[in-house]
Amino acid sequence: MATNLARRTDPDTSHQAAITFVAVGKHAKQSAEVLNTLRRINASRVMVTSAELAAYMGVDRYVTARRLPDLAKQGLVERCKKTTCTVNGTSAVTWKAL
Repeated sequence: MATNLARRTDPDTSHQAAITFVAVGKHAKQSAEVLNTLRRINASRVMVTSAELAAYMGVDRYVTARRLPDLAKQGLVERCKKTTCTVNGTSAVTWKAL
């Protein structure tokens, strides 16, 4: 998993950080928190953007923006329709937990 968190062209320090991020369990913890929060929000039949999810969770948007594609590759979430994000006012995809 750590190899997917850093690009081949990234410096060695990025690859080491990715390995550590996975080894200490932060990747799994963030993924679980993002997925569980998305499931709670979706239970109300609401789909959210990564920025809206981050605001709801009280975390930086990069946390959700990085974990959601990881979860999609695992078949746990899917990208849905585009909408105007209520957090940053730009067009963005919404997400749904499966």
